[in-house]
Amino acid sequence: MALCFAKSRNIVHRISKLGTLGLLRSSPSLPASSARDFKNPIHGALCICSARRFQSTDTKQFLDFPGGKVPFTPEMRFISESAEERIPCYRVLDDNSQLIMHGNFGQVSPEVAVKIYTDMVTLQIMDKIFYEAQRQGRISFYLTTIGEEAINIASAAALTIDDLVVPQYREPGVLLWRGFSLQEFADQCFSNKSDGCKGRQMPIHYGSREHNYFTVASTIGSQLPHAVGAAYSMKMDGKDACAVTYFGDGGSSEGDFHAALNFAAVMEAPVIFICRNNGWAISTPTSDQFRSDGIVVRGRAYGVRSIRVDGNDALAMYGAVRAAREMAISEHRPILIEALTYRVGHHSTSDDSTKYRPIDEIEWWRKARDPVTRFGKWIQSNGWWNGETELELRSRVRNQILNAVQKAEKVDKPSVSELFTDVYDVLPSNLCEQDELLRRTIKRHPQDYPKDVPL
Repeated sequence: MALCFAKSRNIVHRISKLGTLGLLRSSPSLPASSARDFKNPIHGALCICSARRFQSTDTKQFLDFPGGKVPFTPEMRFISESAEERIPCYRVLDDNSQLIMHGNFGQVSPEVAVKIYTDMVTLQIMDKIFYEAQRQGRISFYLTTIGEEAINIASAAALTIDDLVVPQYREPGVLLWRGFSLQEFADQCFSNKSDGCKGRQMPIHYGSREHNYFTVASTIGSQLPHAVGAAYSMKMDGKDACAVTYFGDGGSSEGDFHAALNFAAVMEAPVIFICRNNGWAISTPTSDQFRSDGIVVRGRAYGVRSIRVDGNDALAMYGAVRAAREMAISEHRPILIEALTYRVGHHSTSDDSTKYRPIDEIEWWRKARDPVTRFGKWIQSNGWWNGETELELRSRVRNQILNAVQKAEKVDKPSVSELFTDVYDVLPSNLCEQDELLRRTIKRHPQDYPKDVPL
């Protein structure tokens, strides 16, 4: 009681010094009934201690927190796990190859449009021939891009040779656009001594310093942080270029994806993430991978500007990637593009997708949503292409690829010694011992090693 009395005396003393008007000015939000109670100092003090101390009508308060002001709210509201509507998908051409009214897209010249189409056709034919070569036992492995040609070629057309491409393994079309020859593709798949990777990579694991194309790695998602690091380096060097990295929906389930997006956003790295959401991570459907609205919504969580694009629409891909490149370089920011598509082919020659997907579904995408046919109809409607030119192109490309395959088969394999080169300037003693041991083992057990690999 003594403590309460002492506190009350302090309050009364403060009231007598400020006066009623002073208290009202210091507490403008007090109700009128409280102001009348100041005639009784003790009653007024009790009013301040109870109602004023525990209630507030001010709902416009903010927390000055790192990253910006955060508004407070008296309402307890949980953020919904999903939006009421899915993020829309940007497209330019409809299913009938007609331009959608009132749409905005990057204009493409006739020359670029024709090259996009011819490279898509070339990629399609190359996939068919190399796939058959693997089935015939002539190469050990292959992986096609059937159904995803527009993502490959149209995105490449929107970039420049100064932009570093850090691919997954389903982007040979980007390399084709940049000038990698059909013979170079064949040499790599046959792992001969003309192969730029010297036979040390699996087939389709291409790489080319000349074409600014980082060497493919099979490990899922590992290329994403590498691309961010390269992009940050470009930014520090003041280069007018960006890094571009590709991955599938399965890659977005890897930790490297999340680390890369956060890394890129914080460092403001000029990098474009292109996700080929084709519905399947080998045999795992997206419904078993995540519950979010695809991949595009994850960009905002990390502070990355994002867009969802029809991956089977070459014009939409071209326009989106070109705009993304401009923003990435001029604004020093990462961009995430989710390209919705469908993997019409098997995951690889080691897979039979009919075991986990309906054949009718595959055929529908092959015929009704083929990106090559869709874009071809559009350039024909513009008068830039015709049936005669189409037949000539397909015949010529097929002969060129068959000749490249036959030539690559006849070229010798790299020497065993190439297994140990290109790492050290002077080979250390332990690797010299391994080289010698390997040679002795091959001579001792020749039946267990290929006969066409020179010692």
